[in-house]
Amino acid sequence: MKLWPAQPDVIVVGLGPAGSRAAAAAAAAGLTVLAIDRRTTAGWPVQCAELVPRMLDQELPDLAPVTMQTTSRMLTRVDAAAADETAPFPGRMLDRAAFDAWLVRAACDAGAICRFATPLGGVDPDGSVRINDVSFRPRLLIGADGPRSRVGAAIGRVNTDFVEARQIAVDLAEPQDATDIFLSAAYPGGYGWLFPKGRVGNLGIGVNQASRGSLKLLLQALHDRLAAQGRVGGIIRAMTGGPIAVSGRLHPVGALGGVQVLLAGDAAGLTHPISGAGIASAVQSGALAGAAAAAWLGGRAGALLDYAEEQADLFDASLSRALHRRRELAASGADAAALRRAWIAYDAYWAELSP
Repeated sequence: MKLWPAQPDVIVVGLGPAGSRAAAAAAAAGLTVLAIDRRTTAGWPVQCAELVPRMLDQELPDLAPVTMQTTSRMLTRVDAAAADETAPFPGRMLDRAAFDAWLVRAACDAGAICRFATPLGGVDPDGSVRINDVSFRPRLLIGADGPRSRVGAAIGRVNTDFVEARQIAVDLAEPQDATDIFLSAAYPGGYGWLFPKGRVGNLGIGVNQASRGSLKLLLQALHDRLAAQGRVGGIIRAMTGGPIAVSGRLHPVGALGGVQVLLAGDAAGLTHPISGAGIASAVQSGALAGAAAAAWLGGRAGALLDYAEEQADLFDASLSRALHRRRELAASGADAAALRRAWIAYDAYWAELSP
């Protein structure tokens, strides 16, 4: 096991997809990288629906070993109406724990020192990072520690709006190639989903924070309904949940006492405010953050601002549209037309935005 460096070039907080990719990119460039995570195991507990767009293959071409199945279409149901089919709508259902472990191995293979069961003790105003009662002062700090990032909070970048999600794993009566979406005024600020993983499905609901107290009953009702239809089994195999940031992109560059700080993934507010998707943007932004760290430490003065601009180029159009639709829905009421206009599978979502 590698010894911890006394003064690492880069400390990465969080070893999800964003942190692992950042650590790998920085270490591959020859930097000394220490990456930590408070969890005991990569990717566990699973706190996402595990669906990624098939275009993620362009970033990570070897996903087959961590893929449970592929999907080819989406079925969207608005209240009791018949399903609207969107095809093609290709995706991959990951084994998220295996996916995260695979990315961590790549970071370690690149030379990063990766440590689990290692919570962040704190970030001081001078840029020092406290880990296991030891203070380290990196040359650059990368926050990839999720929607309620402590690194982001240290530089005043905080996600302010959240959806609360609850998800269970249930048996599927038969395999399916479609992702199911359930839109309803009963799910304010969110939606329901059933995503297939072979003979098991991830069944979940997300709602705005004001409605989070109803999540358990809402999900139970959806589960009961699908079980009565013979689509899913009645036994709950696993349960998870957590917050999803939906307030939009944060400026991802800051400083603490001369230590430069970058944010990536959920910590940078890159989760899609409508769909809640965040794995692909975490992978992309993490790799960019690691490369920007290497370039800046290598002497390219504009590398960190370039990172912020590249994030904006990649994500702002999509996130801005989603935020606009989210605000429209909240202001107009959730009738069937409004629900369709606020969902990515419908042409109305992509229509010209009103002022």
